[in-house]
Amino acid sequence: MERRVVITGLGAVTPIGNSVEETWQSVLDGKNGVDNITLFDASNMKVKIAAEVKGLNPELYLDPKDAKRLDRTIMFGLIASIQAYEDSGLSPDVVDERRFGTFIGSGIGGLGTINEEIKKSVEKGADRVSPFFIPNSLINLVGGYVAIRFKAKGAAIPVVTACSSATNSIGEAFRYIKHGYLDVAFAGGSEASINDVGIGGFSSMKALCFSNNKDEASIPFDARRSGFVMGEGAGILILEEYDHAIKRGAHIYAEIVGYGATCDASHITAPDTEAEGIANCMEIAMAEGKVKHNEVDYINPHGTSTVYNDKYETLGIKKVFKDYAYEINIGATKSMHAHCLGAVGGIEAVITAKAIEEGVIPPTINYKEKDPDCDLNYTPNKYVKRHIRYALSNSLGFGGQNATLVFKNIGGK
Repeated sequence: MERRVVITGLGAVTPIGNSVEETWQSVLDGKNGVDNITLFDASNMKVKIAAEVKGLNPELYLDPKDAKRLDRTIMFGLIASIQAYEDSGLSPDVVDERRFGTFIGSGIGGLGTINEEIKKSVEKGADRVSPFFIPNSLINLVGGYVAIRFKAKGAAIPVVTACSSATNSIGEAFRYIKHGYLDVAFAGGSEASINDVGIGGFSSMKALCFSNNKDEASIPFDARRSGFVMGEGAGILILEEYDHAIKRGAHIYAEIVGYGATCDASHITAPDTEAEGIANCMEIAMAEGKVKHNEVDYINPHGTSTVYNDKYETLGIKKVFKDYAYEINIGATKSMHAHCLGAVGGIEAVITAKAIEEGVIPPTINYKEKDPDCDLNYTPNKYVKRHIRYALSNSLGFGGQNATLVFKNIGGK
């Protein structure tokens, strides 16, 4: 028997807030998280801006030793998971640890650690490499630390699909609960790749925006867009079987009813120019949720601010929704928190859940110039109030990855 899956906890560490409350208020305020890079000296690099996590005090959540030695990716994921667990009201006496899972993905994992330890190896010799090098580098150790802390002894599976990692991780957790393997799961993603290697690598492949004007850089669907801006952070959901949540009186943000995953099988970095992959992905997710096209009120798009992504995602939406596509509010929150790679689907899922609960469509900020190829309603510059029946969240990744989640309103405004 298929079971219902709901969201009962949220956690977020983002460039626009170190908690869900701060992040959501920044969304309402249209806050831009992009600024000059401070995590390393970028003075000799072409790209000098990014969306960094700012002012986070890890010792509010972690032992001081862990706060110092953990890779930034693991730290963000662990802190967001602690927030989500506390928000959910879960406790060891209400969840069977054998049916408690962990699905936290990352696109690259501990790139900061890899970068620093390889430099150390070259400069001082391989025997001087830290004993934490390998544990801090492994993507599965993000969820590993979370599982250890909360005694989550069910499946612990990080999905690694580049920039759709978190969305795929949430989707797989959804399926595990829906089909009866788990009752509760952490799900989402974490990433921290703002360092000279990360910025340099994406810059060399001309994926990043080379404008260092923070208000004209991460501008999804705007005709001036020229590349994405690197972000970092984590977004984590607590997913829970519906009856399990009701029995303990949990607060429910929204229900997840559909999940789609496809591959363009076209190009290692560029999207399919016919947009068949993302269109099929949305169709699969809506079919699973038995959602009619004219019931979707909001789409949180991938919306990276690259020329091709925004053009072809728009095309995919129009292929799926036809004329009704113009009735949907699209709010591209990467305009605020930028592109947090493998974490971004988790951050956007948190924002989408809040949007449903509050009846608010997040804005696409710094939107000024219309592009004839991008002619939908992108909710420019200011949020709007709207009752959201169903919402979609799309994520696309290098390698032709596509992932879509469908969220249902079961009690929001």
